Amino acid sequence: MAALLGIGVLVTRPEQQAMPLCRLLAVEGAVSFPFPAIDIKPLAERDLVARLGPLEHFDLIVFVSANAVRFGAHLLDQKHDLPLAAVGPATARALNHAGYRVPVVPADGVDSEALLAHPRLQHLVGRRVLIIKGAGGRDLLATALAERGAIVELADVYQRVPATRSDAQLAELERHFAADRIQVITATSAELGASLLRMATPGLRAYFERAHWLVPSARVAESLGKSGLRAPLVQAASAEDHDLVTALIRWRSSVSGA
Repeated sequence: MAALLGIGVLVTRPEQQAMPLCRLLAVEGAVSFPFPAIDIKPLAERDLVARLGPLEHFDLIVFVSANAVRFGAHLLDQKHDLPLAAVGPATARALNHAGYRVPVVPADGVDSEALLAHPRLQHLVGRRVLIIKGAGGRDLLATALAERGAIVELADVYQRVPATRSDAQLAELERHFAADRIQVITATSAELGASLLRMATPGLRAYFERAHWLVPSARVAESLGKSGLRAPLVQAASAEDHDLVTALIRWRSSVSGA
């Protein structure tokens, strides 16, 4: 029998990033309810290419996410010998699919901390590093590289904006909860969790407190707690799709006594 048969999962990732997770959940028998809590919009800095200059002049070019690849890979201009780094395997896969080899990927982990532990990022005094990213977000990577002596430049190529949902959409979601179709809510980033909580009606917020929230890290769990959420949490090893599903299967096994 499928490990997650009878489990409904509210998947809050932006639409394009949600589909692979939904497919993997379906393989295990779960029913997904896509409900993006954040929308991804491109940013077009008019003079970005001129400001950056030839990318061959950078000693390292870091892509922080698959969205950074989606909206920023054109900056590479099909130059396949540039020194690239990726924050995690999903970002590396996106670059690979775009036709680029990525020599610098964390050996273990899928976040900025893991990338910062890579040997290639230890001795950067005087080296030029370009970080291709979304507007806002964590500044840990840029700050840490600058502290190591790197000359850091940033290229914001997309922005995350809170999704807006109509009263009818929120009411439909509440009906799903009332009918006990959804038992798990994904929050694969602190930003996603916060956006979902902000849009919740009082009725939805009550259901949110009773559902299990699937998170990828203690940092996201802590952020949800600071927002006042007291719901039970299921923590995965990372935000990678297979780690999320593995954590859900482990949780399901524990509550079913299997």
